[in-house]
Amino acid sequence: MSATAAPYAAMVLDARSGEVLHSENANTRLHPASLTKMMTLYITFEAVQHGEITMDTMVTVSRNAASEPPSKLGLREGQKIKLRYLVRAAAVKSANDAATAIGEAISGTEMAFAARMTRTAKALGMNATTFKNANGLTQSGHLSTAHDMSLLGRHMVYDYPQYYNLFSRVSTDAGMREVYNTNRRFLRSYKGADGIKTGYTRAAGFNLVASAERGRERIITTVFGGRSTSTRNAKVAELMDLGFKRAKTNVALRKPSMPAYLGNRGLSVMVAKSADPSPEGARGKTVRVVAAAVTRSLRPQARPGTGEVDVAPLVAEIEGDIETVLAQVQTAEETAVAEVPAPPQVADASKTAPDMSIKPMRRPQQIVLATAAAAAVEPIVETTAEAAPASQEVVTRVSTSGGRHWGINVGRYPSRYAAEKVLLKTALMETTTLDGSLRKVVNRSSGFDANFMGLSRETADLACRRLQARQVTCFMIGPG
Repeated sequence: MSATAAPYAAMVLDARSGEVLHSENANTRLHPASLTKMMTLYITFEAVQHGEITMDTMVTVSRNAASEPPSKLGLREGQKIKLRYLVRAAAVKSANDAATAIGEAISGTEMAFAARMTRTAKALGMNATTFKNANGLTQSGHLSTAHDMSLLGRHMVYDYPQYYNLFSRVSTDAGMREVYNTNRRFLRSYKGADGIKTGYTRAAGFNLVASAERGRERIITTVFGGRSTSTRNAKVAELMDLGFKRAKTNVALRKPSMPAYLGNRGLSVMVAKSADPSPEGARGKTVRVVAAAVTRSLRPQARPGTGEVDVAPLVAEIEGDIETVLAQVQTAEETAVAEVPAPPQVADASKTAPDMSIKPMRRPQQIVLATAAAAAVEPIVETTAEAAPASQEVVTRVSTSGGRHWGINVGRYPSRYAAEKVLLKTALMETTTLDGSLRKVVNRSSGFDANFMGLSRETADLACRRLQARQVTCFMIGPG
């Protein structure tokens, strides 16, 4: 197997200090291929350390993960397997299905996990890197540099040393079978080599981030765009020799700083901002992101200066005044909203209700919408009955949210079937707000969007907040 068109780039670091000993095209953004899995595993180690997941957690394999192309472990949809075996398969065999399953287990969807990968990259100083998936298969916008991957390799060595030995294993038990290291030739042939990760795609060429230790010196070498495994390994060995020759003997160890831990917080907004990248010059709909992860209690607090809030009446007595009841319901709802200035008082819009029925009467064709008071809250427009002639009906509460033209997105999936399955599962989970909405799958260039449409803005916002409280990725879609 060989690659002839992939661009070449390289960097050599003194791992102890981070000093650059050699650099060639190191800041050129290129396809990282399976070097990507270093970040997948870095976040996995972070998640284990902070209790998000354990190495013994049983991960259920999704259709998306099982359908990844080789290199793969051979996972089956619905199969349950311990996280530790997925980690071994991704680190040693470079299994794409294992990497995807890891990402979905930690962040819910591969898209959300990719957003976390990119955020972590920025925190590590990998400012030219963006990730779109957990395994490194070629995808538009999934790019990195030799410089950034060298930084990541250095963090892999020092941030989680208890797991670093994975990368030096020539073979390992991956639960289903024994797997062999894709980097075993270099590990066996170069003195002191103990990792880290290979990568190959047709677009990337043969990539490798390697680390070797001799005495008190440790060198990290990164090569992008090798023409074959053998020529890449030869080049890495040449650069390693250069690094050991240039490295100073007595250098104080200055470990890199670990990034602040954020977990999965805020990923829904990041996914929304990165979703559906349009080609240059393309014009399309705008997705407005107005929801974020729940960070505090959603329970409304009473307005200062008011007493106990009365329970809104649900059923009017036959001889009661229907319009009065509606006004009371409206007042009770507004009183429950936190920190809302006191609205103008609402007078009854009708004198009497029908004597024998509580069925609402047909609205007249001519309706006058009264002007809202200056202090009214945006979604509510109020007036008093005295503001309109007796022959006209006054609407005392009008929505300005654009009607039922809003929607929510609950992820992007590799197949229509997967998107429809998630929509059905979500609809059953959140019947309160999604009942009556339209389940819609939209085919994008990078997958199938799972959307619920036909919601009001208030309902869409509430639905997203309720779903995010259940750790379900969600963002709102505005009208148009």
